Amino acid sequence: MRFTLSSEQRQFAASIGELLAAADVPTAVYAWGDGNHGPGLKIWRSLADLGVTGLVVPSRFGGLDATPVDLAVAFERLGYHAVPGPWVESAAAVPALLGETEAAERLLPGIAEGEVLASVVLPPHVPYGLDADVAGCRILAHGGTVREFTAGAVMSSVDKARRLFPASPGPVVATGTDVGRALDSAALAIAAQLVGAGRWLLDTSVAYAKQRSQYGKPIGQYQAVKHLLADIATRLELATPLVHGAAVTLAGGPAPRDVSAARVAAADAAYLAARTALQVHGAIGYAEEHPLGLWLTKVRALVAAWGTQSFHRGRVLAAVAA
Repeated sequence: MRFTLSSEQRQFAASIGELLAAADVPTAVYAWGDGNHGPGLKIWRSLADLGVTGLVVPSRFGGLDATPVDLAVAFERLGYHAVPGPWVESAAAVPALLGETEAAERLLPGIAEGEVLASVVLPPHVPYGLDADVAGCRILAHGGTVREFTAGAVMSSVDKARRLFPASPGPVVATGTDVGRALDSAALAIAAQLVGAGRWLLDTSVAYAKQRSQYGKPIGQYQAVKHLLADIATRLELATPLVHGAAVTLAGGPAPRDVSAARVAAADAAYLAARTALQVHGAIGYAEEHPLGLWLTKVRALVAAWGTQSFHRGRVLAAVAA
């Protein structure tokens, strides 16, 4: 299969990138972690105007009826800029989870417009609700049954911008839902985010290696540093087509093997990018004031979000063995 992004998809990605580059996302991330959602919600509404929140929402609910490929394109940009908020839950998981149910008629229009944020709990892979304090749609899905949930006290995360909440089950809002489709859609979005975050870490490390000097010349001229950065670039270049290929497969039906393979490759690449970026930056990378930490902690959190690496490797193994 030969696959390349269309000109429209490239323009869409560029539009998202331009918006976020001018939005001072790091300030919004710090504020979000402190419980001040104002700056982050402003970015949310701007991205909603571009159609990001309604990409895979059916058109009859106010969405764009776009494909999982479009979703992956958007989430790569979101990951590159480390945008805060429950994007995976709102833009990827809930539309797939609710489908054409009666609950979808009530909840999806607000999500598509960017007026409603969603928090999702899907045991055992998603045990806590992300950003439930700011979410107008709180959903707990288990065994095809979808319930509302009440959020408990906020819990800490390795990523301070990911505010987690325990969930107490509430009234049933839908039954017979496709939990597997929701898991695959969310895992694909996570994989795309990880690829985007990995690319930011690579770009930032390359730029810093050109500036930082040791023994009279930039460290980027040393062969050892070049090899470290080349390894990241190779991993990301291998992971990206897997993500796009999984998106194409998911557009045609169930794709647990392809989605999990993409998720594993993207997580491994981003994690290597995070470790290498810290090594290249040296002591300054540990400073809380340096923006590098925002991407390091986000990658660490996303690697275990919507299914662990072990779970996704297990799905690939099961598919191959079958």
